[in-house]
Amino acid sequence: MNDAQPEAPYYVGIDIGGTNIKVGVVDNNGKTLSFTSGPTNAENGTEAGLKTIKKLVDQAIEESGLTYNDITAIGLASPGTMDIPAGMLLDPTNLPTWNDFPIREKVEKLLQKPTILQNDANAAAYGEFWVGAAHHVNSLIFWTLGTGIGCGIIIHDLVIEGENSHGGECGHIIIEMDDGRYHGSGQYGTLEAYASATALIARCQEALDEGKASSLQLEVASGEKITPLLIAQAAEEGDVLANELIMDTAKYMGVGTTTLMHTIDPNVVLFGGAMTFGRNETDLGRRFLQRIKDEVKLRAFPVPYENTVLDYASLGGDAGYIGAAGCARLKYGNQ
Repeated sequence: MNDAQPEAPYYVGIDIGGTNIKVGVVDNNGKTLSFTSGPTNAENGTEAGLKTIKKLVDQAIEESGLTYNDITAIGLASPGTMDIPAGMLLDPTNLPTWNDFPIREKVEKLLQKPTILQNDANAAAYGEFWVGAAHHVNSLIFWTLGTGIGCGIIIHDLVIEGENSHGGECGHIIIEMDDGRYHGSGQYGTLEAYASATALIARCQEALDEGKASSLQLEVASGEKITPLLIAQAAEEGDVLANELIMDTAKYMGVGTTTLMHTIDPNVVLFGGAMTFGRNETDLGRRFLQRIKDEVKLRAFPVPYENTVLDYASLGGDAGYIGAAGCARLKYGNQ
């Protein structure tokens, strides 16, 4: 993060994903002292998961040069529906066998440290707010674009959790009322049903099934699996359909972003996650962001459009564990 000397107190951030668990030791200024990760293997059950967490935390603390005595608290970020005050995972789709799991209590007992639970998108948003691309502002909307669409909202150090731990679930806002696309949640017309990686793949397959001309037809015929990366590569090579599909995804994100801007009126809106097409480092990534901005300009009130920064996030895959540690710092930093 920076070259400054580490500053106590210290926190451990744990970011549990469907594929990997990431663990980092973070100081009071959000600087990462050490980082490690390992496979989640959620199908092996919660006890195996807890053993993995303990192993990774032990390793991260050892590599940081600290001891458990130096750690003030643990921040735990997880996907899926949850009861945040109760510290319970309810029905985490990406963590089979972890249903109705009192994860905060179990981790707290395992590590013998005060522990908080936070939604993974909320944690990542707080990471960007604390030390990332929004570190200089008071309010943030953070979109994570991947298999689904996550969102976190931060206002003056307050993480918007809601009364039922479902605050910020903005991937499920409705952007199409009539004949909307179906989403696996049982809803129709949601943003996630149009703009997620899953939706991009589905829209691409539908277009190819309709016989639309594209180099992707040859790729599929040769056995290639449609992925956002394959679509992005085709777009970068000038494929009209692939480019249209990605720009339509940006349009949908612009619609969703405008809705939240008119609700929250934030300083900054950031876009992160796996499906950001190279971000500002590629022509496609720059065009994707510009298409979002163009849609917002078309739909938003002039004042918020002119004064709200729309950009890519900066912490990448580190945002989750850094933000989880930051949320632990929010609760336990003054104790």
